[in-house]
This record gives sequence, structure tokens and C-alpha cells, in this order.
Amino acid sequence: MSDLRVAIFTGNYNHIQDGVSLTLNRLVAYLEEQDIPVLVFGPTVDEPEIDHEGEFVSVPSVPMPGRQEYRITVGFPDAAQRRLHEFEPTLIHLATPDLLGFRAMRWAQGNDIQIVSSYHTHFTSYLKYYNLGMLKMLGWKYLEWFYSQCKHIYVPSPSMANELNEEGIDEGIRIWARGVNTDQFSPDFRDMEWRRSVGFDDDDRVVTFVSRLVWEKNLQTFVDTVKKLQQTHQNIKPMIVGDGPALKELEHMLTDAHFTGFITGDELSRAYASSDVFLFPSETETFGNVTLEAMSSGLPCVVADATGSRSLVESGVNGFLAPPRDTEVFAECIEKIVEDDELATEMGEAARQKALAYSWDNVNGKLLDNYREALDEPRPALKF
Repeated sequence: MSDLRVAIFTGNYNHIQDGVSLTLNRLVAYLEEQDIPVLVFGPTVDEPEIDHEGEFVSVPSVPMPGRQEYRITVGFPDAAQRRLHEFEPTLIHLATPDLLGFRAMRWAQGNDIQIVSSYHTHFTSYLKYYNLGMLKMLGWKYLEWFYSQCKHIYVPSPSMANELNEEGIDEGIRIWARGVNTDQFSPDFRDMEWRRSVGFDDDDRVVTFVSRLVWEKNLQTFVDTVKKLQQTHQNIKPMIVGDGPALKELEHMLTDAHFTGFITGDELSRAYASSDVFLFPSETETFGNVTLEAMSSGLPCVVADATGSRSLVESGVNGFLAPPRDTEVFAECIEKIVEDDELATEMGEAARQKALAYSWDNVNGKLLDNYREALDEPRPALKF
């Protein structure tokens, strides 16, 4: 078996902090702890949000239209290719099917290097939010071709694997789940004094959303659900954790909400654990890192019955699944929890117990096993 030397190509590694960048940084840190050489290529900005792990090679990029905080790669320059050649990778990991991913794929094929990939962002589900739904079929055709060039496709949940299967992507799929630090995200961080300090009464039921504040997370459903509940439950209080382009509009829509802004570390842990219900209506997730963090914090979770979330939440056990954008059902589910303290406690304990099975070392250790398996397998036939 060849020595494992991994080159990772991604559309996001350090310039913005989200589920993709955090997951890949944890992976690189884990690989280096195992004494496995790793090199990362991707776009960046002058003042990146993350102090990244490992060696990072930046490539040219431009801001994404309408979403300036994200970047689109526009090439794979000679200097970056020389560094890749010097590194002598034995495995190419493509984390984004963009131009950089395409160029890295062709480089790997030209140098007879095994290719694996990971599916992080449910790109086709975002199109409808930008009035580009007509491109969905073309998007899936490209993805089907792109992933057919890869020996393995690492997806974060069985429900995501099922959706790819339905779109004709069914070869080489492996589960690479997401993990959680169960010490960092724990019910022990619940803090009633902090709740009082930000304006919550002890008998309030705090319904919390945590994520980047963009409309494709179905923020409108969160707003409408909270407002519906408040018509009959004066003790329902919303908390929104995060930042993003939708912040100002949300502040006008939910004038009684507590907005924490972007927080990390113990502040984030305290916000989760000091909540009563986690409401996450997004239907664009491939896994749902924030849902797992909420579960680890001991919260009942009410989420959209959609890819990713349904692999974490067992309806009626540790929370509820609701049809996407069905405000009526979302409100009914939350009402059941806030009106029944015993049910809320049981669901919170069940959520915590399920989260305990998701350790990062276990998750990344399984990916490493898949890497080593891929090295010994024949390369996929070249397709044009």
C-alpha cells in the first residue's frame, strides 16, 4: 500500500467560518496528529475568519454574486500546481465541485493519482432561493459527471446518500458523518443568570435558531412559527444566534428577539444550553452541525423533515420532524414541548444521549480507513 499523502481542494477553508471550513480544519488537524502529510488549496481573503490548520495554498477567486462573503475560484495557477507536484500526493480529495475542483481532478487523472470527494453543500437545493430553479436539472447532470470520476464520495448522512442515489449518483458512496465536542456543547452550560441578564423571565420558553443568517435557511419559517406561537403563548421568546446578510431584516421582523450576533466558545455553549427548544427549519442541509450541537446541549429539536436533519432527529423521541415550510405543523410541534415539561425533559435527555455517539476522532478515524481503502483500489475510468 502506498504511503498516504493527501491534497485537499475546497471552495472554503479559512475565509469564512461555516460547517464546511470547520469540518475540513478538524480533518486536517486529525490527519496531522496521525503523522499524515496534508496540503490544502482554496480561495482566501486579506483577513480570513479562521486561523487555519496545516499548510494552505491560496488560489485566485472572486466574490460570489449576491453573496459577497463567499468566493468562487477562477483558476489553478502554475505556482500552485508546482507546489502540488513537489508535495507528491498519493490521494486527491475534492471537497467542492467548482473550477478548482475540476482542474485538480484533471491534474490527478493526468498523474495517475486516486481521487476521492466529499459532498458538503446541497448546491441544487439553493437554486430556488435565487430564482434559478430551471438550472436544477443541469446542476445534477454536472454533479453526476463530476462524482463519477471519483473512487469514493463521502456524504454526511444516510438521507443525503439516498438523495444522491435518486439522482443517479450511486457508486462509491461512503458515510462521513459530522462530530461534536460533547464537553463543549453540554447541558452543564445552562445559565439562568445569563438568561435573566438578556431579558428572559424564568418561565419564558426560549426558542432558538443558530446558523448563518441567510434566507435559504428558511428563516421566514422561523419568523412565522414564532409569531404564530406568540398569539397564544406570551412566554414564547425567540433567540437568534449568528450573523449574516439577513440580520437587519430579521431585527425588524422579530423586535422582541434576543440577537447574540456571531459567538463562539463558551458563549455559544451557554446560548444553546440556556435555550428550551431548538427550531431549525432549513431544508438545505447535508447534515446539520448546529442540530447536533443543540442535541448535545440537551435541547429537544424541531427541524424540517429534510435531507440531513432527518438522520439526526427521531420524531417523537428527541424532537419532531415537520414538513418543510409548514408553519402550522412547526408551531404544533413546539407547542407540545413547551406545554409538557416531562416530555421536554425526556426529549432533551434523548437528544443528549444520541449526540454522545458522535465524537470527532471516531468520525475522522472512519474517513481515514476509507482513504486507505481507496489507495488500494483501481482508479475510475476517465470520462469526458
